Amino acid sequence: MAEEHALGADTQPGGLSRKTQLHFRNEPPGGHAEEINERLNGLKLEEPAHFTNLTIKEVNSLSTPQSMDWRKSGLVSPVQNQGLCGSCWAFSSMGALEGQMKKRTGVLVPLSPQNLVDCSTSDGNHGCRGGYISKAFSYVIRNGGVDSEKFYPYEHQNGKCRYSVKGKAGYCSNYHILPQGDERALQAVVASVGPVAVAVNAMLSSFHLYRGGLYNVPGCNPRFINHAVLVVGYGTDRGQDYWLVKNSWGTMWGEEGFIRLARNKNNLCGIASFAVYPTL
Repeated sequence: MAEEHALGADTQPGGLSRKTQLHFRNEPPGGHAEEINERLNGLKLEEPAHFTNLTIKEVNSLSTPQSMDWRKSGLVSPVQNQGLCGSCWAFSSMGALEGQMKKRTGVLVPLSPQNLVDCSTSDGNHGCRGGYISKAFSYVIRNGGVDSEKFYPYEHQNGKCRYSVKGKAGYCSNYHILPQGDERALQAVVASVGPVAVAVNAMLSSFHLYRGGLYNVPGCNPRFINHAVLVVGYGTDRGQDYWLVKNSWGTMWGEEGFIRLARNKNNLCGIASFAVYPTL
């Protein structure tokens, strides 16, 4: 535990505001680091064939304001808690799709991660044992839609597939994968498109215990990716750039369920290593 506090202290130079300083909880949200990594962090690594279908030229044509927070535009649904189920990939992908549906319809409707957990195994996902962001979207495309959270509520465990067109609240026709490791590309797409599903390294206890501030832990290796989250914006605090990220570990974790992760720090935690967004 001392290691995490020491790392946190290193990220708190004298010029930081109180809300920028990094804070940690005494206990992780649901167990020790090994248990969390085994049971909560269920992202599967994507096959090389899935990388990149969005070109640098396309990205460079997008505008990038200095800050963005899609919560203010109503594109982000309330934080949920995945519990002891490796369904992060389902929450992340549905979060990105919720934003696009809101832009299209004007109404924010939380979509069903449980629908994906139960029904997308034939697309290559493994329910609570993990899954792929891209294959979550592949399921929605193949199935012709996904149910709402209200119609198909989350159960924290694998269940029998019971998708019904009566509960359909989301759909997509394609998905795009950003250039690997390119934070500039991620910023441009977040700014112009909306929330983006991403993969991160959530193996460190400092991540598990995070409760506030700007997370800038140099030991968060971008090569070790195991958890899916949702980038909902970005900004700068006292000269330090950050990503605004929605997690699925409940509102007691982090800043009411969100984390501000250091931006433009050599792809810290792999935030831009695998970023995906759907198109309707």
